[in-house]
Amino acid sequence: MRQRWSDELQVAQVRVARPTDKLKEIEKFYCEGVGLEKIGSFSGHRGFTGIMIGLPNASYHLEFIEHIEGSPCPAPTKDNLLVLYIPKRSTIELIAERLLQMGYPEVEPENSYWAEKGVTIEDPDGWRLVLMNTEGI
Repeated sequence: MRQRWSDELQVAQVRVARPTDKLKEIEKFYCEGVGLEKIGSFSGHRGFTGIMIGLPNASYHLEFIEHIEGSPCPAPTKDNLLVLYIPKRSTIELIAERLLQMGYPEVEPENSYWAEKGVTIEDPDGWRLVLMNTEGI
């Protein structure tokens, strides 16, 4: 039996945020490389500059922030992942090739499950992005 979502938890938006000290490189990686859209930005807010990146007209997105004094953000482990589920294998191949040309090659995933139908690539901060194929699922 499937449990029904609680009426008490009315979520209007989901934002995943993390610091970086490579904001321009992150923007280029996710926008030009992956193909996501920059949907907002801010600067000079209590010493922070940031960008929001996501899918157009979606209520979820990524936020990357950089503090004026620096925001180093080492990835905690090789298995902290952002996974994008993509229906067409050809789209994954196109994105992976574009990122390779930008200097971001495919890396071996920590968990071999992600290698079965996915491609794992490290972003400029070393955090891992998995482009996971959903064809046939």
